[in-house]
Amino acid sequence: MLAAARQAVLVPTVPSLYQPLRHAVDERTNIEARMCLYLSALFTAAEQIQRHLDAGVPVVVESYFARCLATHRALGSRLGITLPSRLPTPVTYHLVCDDDERQRRLGGRNKPASRWDALIETVPDRVTDAYASFPMHRVDTTGRSPDEVLRVITDIDTQGAHSHADTEPVGAHPHLLPAVPRHVTGTRHP
Repeated sequence: MLAAARQAVLVPTVPSLYQPLRHAVDERTNIEARMCLYLSALFTAAEQIQRHLDAGVPVVVESYFARCLATHRALGSRLGITLPSRLPTPVTYHLVCDDDERQRRLGGRNKPASRWDALIETVPDRVTDAYASFPMHRVDTTGRSPDEVLRVITDIDTQGAHSHADTEPVGAHPHLLPAVPRHVTGTRHP
């Protein structure tokens, strides 16, 4: 929805060539191995994102580095990761809702919960704490339809930067992230 509203291309952050590896690693229990695979996929996606941006094409991604880092840290990974400054840096929205609605939405998904999905549900406070280290626009989606959430996001964009948001590489909701603004070499957004 957001990609269509922004006339942008939607770039998957786990490219198709990673899908067989993703399934194999997700069947294992090593959190560091899983984190490294997802980071590798994200770096590959970042190259594709940058090519689009260089061509003047806006981009929307479903998640980005902060989601990978926050999720794996919450699950116990202790890998120290420093992201290179040359990565495309998106404006990010952290979509949240109250717990009852979240549980209802999870129950209505058309995919079975993986072992990792079940594990992440056991550490919600750690996930919240891990996301708190990444600046982003927080959007409460409780009781809102996808169209209403889209309207809230586009209203935020027209009002300028949120005082607690920054254009650092961060992740959010797996189904809705904003376009990655074109990165001009040598400049950083405030």
